[in-house]
Amino acid sequence: MTPRASTESLRVVQWATGGIGTRALRGIIEHPRLTLAGLYVHSPDKAGMDAGELCGLPATGVTATSNIDEILALDADCVLYAPRHPDPDELSRILASGANVVSTCGQFHHPPSMDPALRTAIDTACRTGQTSVHSTGSSPGFITEALPLVLTSIQRRLTHLAIHEYADLSARATPGIVFDVMGFGAAPEQFATHRAEHLRAAFGPSLRLVADALGTPLDEVSVGTEIAVTTRDVPIAAGVVPAGTVGAQRITISGKRAGETLIEFRAIWYCTDDLDPAWETRATGWHMIIDGDAPLDIDIKFPITLEQLGRNSGAYTANRAVNAIAPVCAAQPGIRTTLDLPMFGAVLG
Repeated sequence: MTPRASTESLRVVQWATGGIGTRALRGIIEHPRLTLAGLYVHSPDKAGMDAGELCGLPATGVTATSNIDEILALDADCVLYAPRHPDPDELSRILASGANVVSTCGQFHHPPSMDPALRTAIDTACRTGQTSVHSTGSSPGFITEALPLVLTSIQRRLTHLAIHEYADLSARATPGIVFDVMGFGAAPEQFATHRAEHLRAAFGPSLRLVADALGTPLDEVSVGTEIAVTTRDVPIAAGVVPAGTVGAQRITISGKRAGETLIEFRAIWYCTDDLDPAWETRATGWHMIIDGDAPLDIDIKFPITLEQLGRNSGAYTANRAVNAIAPVCAAQPGIRTTLDLPMFGAVLG
C-alpha cells in the first residue's frame, strides 16, 4: 500500500474490543489524524452495534462486524490488532490484503528469535500486501525497549540493566485474568510452569532487541520463578484468594552474555502483603536500575488509586499502539521493530 502524506487522515480498523481494544478504539475515534474505518468483534452480541456505543462515545456511524471478509474489503491503511489470543492466519490475511498492522500481541518484537515458520508466513504476507507489522504496548514495548534505549544512550559501558515491574492486582476485577490466566489462588504445587515460559516468550525478545541494539547480543535467555502464599483468606476485587495459595509471584527473565546477566526483566505481581515468605513490595509501577559508567536508578509510579488504575490500565498499552499507527504505515514492508521505526510520540491536536 502506498503511504499517505503525513497530513492525510489514515483509515484504521480496530480489531477486538477487550480491555485494551476498547481503549484503543476510543483513541482511534478521538485522534485528529485517524479515521475509524471499521470494527471487528468476536462476540455475536456486539455485532451490529455502533463503535461509539462500545467504548462510551457518541455514535460514529461505524458498526461492528464479526465478518472478516467485510473488514478486509474496507481497504484500510492499518488494523490495530488486539485480541487476547492472536491468530497467525488472520494476521497473514490482513497483511496480504494491503492493511498494515499494529499489534498489542507480542510475536514481532525480535524477528531473529521468532518461530521460523511464523516469520516466513508473515514475511510472505507483508511482501504480498506491501505492508508492515509492529508489536508494541506498555510492557513489553515501552518499558522494555523504548525507555531502555533512551537511558542507555548516555552510557559507554553497561554492566547490568534491570527492569522491575510491580503490579498490585487486588483491585483488578477480572477473575478470568487474575485466577485462570495469572494463577493467583492456585495451590503452590499447581502453579503452572507455563506461566514462566509465557513470560520468557513475551519479554525475552525485547531483551534480545535491546542487547542487539547495544552491540552486545545475548547468548541465552533464562527464566526463574518464585512464589509466596497467602497467610489468610484474602478478599480482592476478583474474588477470594484462599489461605495457603499463591498470593504473589516473582518471575525473572534474564538475558545472559558470557555467563553473566546483562539485561533482566522481573515481574513482581501480587494481590496482598500478607505473604509467606514475607516479600518487599512496591506500589504499582516500574523500577529501573542501570549499572554502567553513567549509573541510573529510576522509579516510575502511577499516581492514581488502584481502583482508577483498574479502570485505566488499558490506556498504557493501547495509547502506545495508537501512536504507532502513522510510523508503521510509513515504514518499509516487513516485520518492523522498535529499532526500525523513528522515535514517535503522541499527536494530540
